[in-house]
Amino acid sequence: MKKFGLTLLTAFVGGAMAIGAYKIMETKYNDGLSFEEKQKVYFTNNPLPSNITSSAGETDFTVAAAAVTPAVVYIRTTYAASQGGSSMEDMFGQMFGQRSQRGQRQAPRAPQASGSGVIISPDGYIVTNNHVVDKAEKIQVTTNDHRILEAKVIGRDPNTDLALIKVSATNLPIVKLGNSDDVRVGEWVLAVGNPFNLTSTVTAGIVSAKGRGIGIIGTQNDDDDDSNGNFFSPSRNAPKPKANSGIESFIQTDAAINPGNSGGALVNTKGELIGINSAIASHTGSYEGYGFAIPINLAKKVLNDIKQYGSVKRGYLGVTYVDLSNSDQAELVGVKDRTIGLYVDKVVPAGGAESAGIKSGDIITKVDGTLVTESSDLTEHIGRKAPGDKVNITVSRDNQEKNFTVTLKGDAGNASTLAANGGSAQLFGKLGGTLKALTQAQKDEHHVTSGVMVTGVTQGGMFDDLGLTTGSIITGVNKTPVNSVEDVEKGLDASNRRGMLFLSGINPDGSKFNNAFSLR
Repeated sequence: MKKFGLTLLTAFVGGAMAIGAYKIMETKYNDGLSFEEKQKVYFTNNPLPSNITSSAGETDFTVAAAAVTPAVVYIRTTYAASQGGSSMEDMFGQMFGQRSQRGQRQAPRAPQASGSGVIISPDGYIVTNNHVVDKAEKIQVTTNDHRILEAKVIGRDPNTDLALIKVSATNLPIVKLGNSDDVRVGEWVLAVGNPFNLTSTVTAGIVSAKGRGIGIIGTQNDDDDDSNGNFFSPSRNAPKPKANSGIESFIQTDAAINPGNSGGALVNTKGELIGINSAIASHTGSYEGYGFAIPINLAKKVLNDIKQYGSVKRGYLGVTYVDLSNSDQAELVGVKDRTIGLYVDKVVPAGGAESAGIKSGDIITKVDGTLVTESSDLTEHIGRKAPGDKVNITVSRDNQEKNFTVTLKGDAGNASTLAANGGSAQLFGKLGGTLKALTQAQKDEHHVTSGVMVTGVTQGGMFDDLGLTTGSIITGVNKTPVNSVEDVEKGLDASNRRGMLFLSGINPDGSKFNNAFSLR
């Protein structure tokens, strides 16, 4: 009996030591895991209920809604200028029974906006849209159990409209990351978010389409987004050759998405996150039947990069192209016998595509063996890759198919945005960033008569040293106004002879800068 008791005590102590050692190792190494690895650990110990229906099964969404709702948060952002309440806030306040204070004297208050977010890691990491938190001075997160937490931005990616923020909390409920490649048109989906400040709202619909490119990222069409930054309409700009900077391959759904849903969850009936709600197509600013979500497989790469590096390490093909699925564009480049594929308009000097042998005039037909019917097929695939990754590109040249293995380049070897706007790879290397001419609407918005916008910054480059960030506007080079990339290039050439470069402009927060940089 004594021997049995001793054996039992030994087993108990050994088990306790093993559990303790596991917890120590878990705490020590957990932060080095990717979000997918963390989720495997989490859902191994916390499996989802087995009675959740499949996407093609019964149309009962109760279990999926119950699994997801606790991990969708309400985000309120506060901005610097004190301008009082917005007209949108006044309108919806009256519609939902909030009494107007008209006629009463009110103290001015800082502008606020709201959106949604999805908890993807128990230690407080939350995914939302870039446009939800961009330029915010203060970010408050309200959890489903009504806790109010301060959040900080870990990183943003304007090219996908994604952002990663974090709150100081532990053991938070999370949504399981799904596989957006498996999503099927016609599949039932749920949209979970906080439209019109109505927290924890669930709507249902189906997947209407996949791979949608609607022209809202990187087009800078100011008439197409609302003043609160909560939703967009498709761009109405005329077709132009594209570089692969803005990445659009949206999941389209008819689940009701409204202002405030931005950054919320699009999930299947298994309760798996398949997309981040980002935009609506609307003439009124409210739901009209078309909502768009960023595929979670694209988001995984972006979010893991932001967590690990603070920014996205994106690989670039190094071309600008024209989408032949638009007959007007195809006619402009003289292609009449094809309705699918991407016509290579320009090849970036020293970029991955040029090094592999791809030429201007080639038509990209496949990427890694997958048919390219429109631009989103290429941009999402490349958007998941990192510098140094290899992709197989199939092109049609002189009516014959040719295959090229392209090693993707990073920002410093690409300059695709610059090339798309008439600049050179040499200028990109000197500046350590990419530029884009301002539209007249942007000039009016920022109250400037000249300017180019910084669309990308390379770590350790000139822009980085000067403290310029994506969204900064350069209005003058060496006290001379600039309105194009060519103007900047001319100013840089003159600076090389003098040995000094003087830049003036506006930071994203609205403050002005006047910087001098020695070129020697």
